[in-house]
Amino acid sequence: MTDYLALADWRRAMAEMYFAVRNTPKAGQLFAWQDWRARRNNLFKHHQQSPLEEKQKVNFQALPYFDFEPDWRVVGNLKGVTNRETYRVSLGEDGQFRFTRVARIQFPVKNTIAELSLYWIEGYGGGLFLPFRDATNGITTFGGGRYLFDTIKGADLGTKDDTIVLDFNYAYNPSCAYHPRWVCPSSPPENKLPFAVTAGEMMFQDM
Repeated sequence: MTDYLALADWRRAMAEMYFAVRNTPKAGQLFAWQDWRARRNNLFKHHQQSPLEEKQKVNFQALPYFDFEPDWRVVGNLKGVTNRETYRVSLGEDGQFRFTRVARIQFPVKNTIAELSLYWIEGYGGGLFLPFRDATNGITTFGGGRYLFDTIKGADLGTKDDTIVLDFNYAYNPSCAYHPRWVCPSSPPENKLPFAVTAGEMMFQDM
């Protein structure tokens, strides 16, 4: 029972962190990001549900990030899709993870217009899911890509009407980036951006 309560507490803490980010005015975004990082580092170091093994926590100090850059925060327009392809990933003992393309996001960033697919996690409750890859993967960031949204686990930067907030400063690694005991869904090929996203979490270096 303790494990279930700890997982609920982890998700509650994550949801509170993102709630604080969503409700911070534009002028305070740097502080909000710094606070989000500090709270996330604390969870990784001390929480029972940390993706780090106990021996990894001993020398852990902080997760590495690119410097904060306001230009990596954009608002994307959501467009519905007719080809709602469903992806399936085996998570071992946890069964099958299914997520379905429900929208395309078009957004301006770094003097170009880019697109990503937004997915819905199938199963009880469901949730928004936004994984992506870019040109930094395997060089300065995790090779399997990073996540921006996973609302089941509290990662939610905000949506309104037919728009969605994409702040790549908050891009983070999936759990499998920290230890091979974790199995996690990677980004489909359609969500590979053709440029380097020099924002968000960098490749984890185990001490």
